[in-house]
Amino acid sequence: MKLTRSGKIALIILVVIIVAAAIGVIVYFVVYGKTPFYYHISFKLANVEYDSEFSKPYSQEYIDLNERIVSLMNKTFQASKLRRQYVISHVAKVRQSNGKAIAEVVLKFKSCYNNNAAIFKDRARTILLQKLTGDTGSLCIDSSSFKLSDIDTDTAENLLNICCGRRTKTSPGNKIAGGMNSVEGEWPWQASLQQNNIHRCGATLISNNWLLTAAHCFVNAKDPQEWSVTFGLLLSGSEMRRRVKNIIVHEKYRYPAHNHDIAVVNLSKPVLYTSNIRKVCLPEANYNFPPDSDVVVTGWGSRKTDGTSPDVLQKGIMKIIDNVTCNKKEVYDGAVTNGMLCAGFLKGKIDACQGDSGGPLVSSDYRGIWFLAGVVSWGDECALPNKPGVYTRVTYYRNWITSKTGL
Repeated sequence: MKLTRSGKIALIILVVIIVAAAIGVIVYFVVYGKTPFYYHISFKLANVEYDSEFSKPYSQEYIDLNERIVSLMNKTFQASKLRRQYVISHVAKVRQSNGKAIAEVVLKFKSCYNNNAAIFKDRARTILLQKLTGDTGSLCIDSSSFKLSDIDTDTAENLLNICCGRRTKTSPGNKIAGGMNSVEGEWPWQASLQQNNIHRCGATLISNNWLLTAAHCFVNAKDPQEWSVTFGLLLSGSEMRRRVKNIIVHEKYRYPAHNHDIAVVNLSKPVLYTSNIRKVCLPEANYNFPPDSDVVVTGWGSRKTDGTSPDVLQKGIMKIIDNVTCNKKEVYDGAVTNGMLCAGFLKGKIDACQGDSGGPLVSSDYRGIWFLAGVVSWGDECALPNKPGVYTRVTYYRNWITSKTGL
C-alpha cells in the first residue's frame, strides 16, 4: 500500500516518538535504574565527651555535632569517585561508651544501573576508612571502632527524617477561620483523629508512637477501636493511616470544664518518618513562649462558626496574648488558668474553629526549629473580637506527658 505525503509525515512522527521514548527509558534506567543505597555507620569520637544534650535533637550541642560530622561526610565523598552519587548524611543518634561519644550516621547514595551492590559498598567503606585514618579536621575518630552495614529504605528514610521541628516546605498565608491552604510537607507533625473514618479532631505527632491532643475529643468515645489517625495534606487522600492502640486522658479532666484538656494517643504501629511526616519538638517545662511572639495554628476545622470543613490543611499565623490581658472582663473574665494560653488577635479575624480541637499551636525559635506551644482547646465561637483561641499550655503539662509516654 502506497503512503500519502501526510501518511509519511505521520509515520516519521510516530517513529520519532518511539525512539524518544526508548531513549527516555534507557536514560531512566541508567540514572535511576535501582533504588538508592543506604548505609548505617558508627564510630567513636575520641575527643568528644558524651553530653546528655546529644539525646535532644533540637539542642545546640546535637546540632553542632551533627553539622561537624555531616561536613566531614560531605568533604569525604565530594572529593571521591562517588561524588556524583553521594546524596546526604545525617547523625541519627549519639550514644556513649566510657564517657566518649559514639556517632551513628545514615548515608544515602544514588544508584546507577550498572552498580554492583557489593562493589559499591566496598568502595564506600574504603573511602571512609581512608578518610577516618587521615585528616578529619577537629574530630578525632577512633578508626578501630568504625562499623558499616546495609540498612533498608524505610528504616533509613525514617532515620534521615528523625529530627524534630523541621519542615521541608513553606508557603505564605495567615488564616484558618477564613481559610488559607498549607502545602505538602509544611506542617509534617499534623495528624487527623478520625472516629469511624470521620475527622473529629486534630493531633500532633510527638514521636513514632505517640500523639498529643485534647481530652474533650474523647468525651463520648473512649474506645480506641473506634479511632484511627491519618497523616498528610488532604483528608480525602491521606499519606499514611494508623489504628489507635490506647487513649490516655488527663486524670483530672472533667467535661464540660476546660481545665486539664489534654490527652495522649498511642498508635498501634509506629510511624516511619518521611520528608512529609515528622515529629514536632516538645519544649522543656521551663521553655518560654513570650507574649506577642508569632505562633501558627493548623487544622481541618471549619472556616467559620458552623461552616464547612476544608479538605486541605489550613493554617493561621497569630500572636500569643498574655494571660492577664486574656483574663480581662471584656475578654474571658478570669477563666484562663496557668495551664492555658491565649493566641490570636483581640480584633478577631484569625482563629481556630470547630474541628481544629486537639491540633497544634507551634512556634519556631531563631534557628527555625518548631516547638509545640499549645493544644487547641476552647474559645467563644470563632475569630470574634475580644475572644481569641484558648489552648492547653504544653509546658505546664510537660511532666505529665513524660509520665505517660516516657518522652
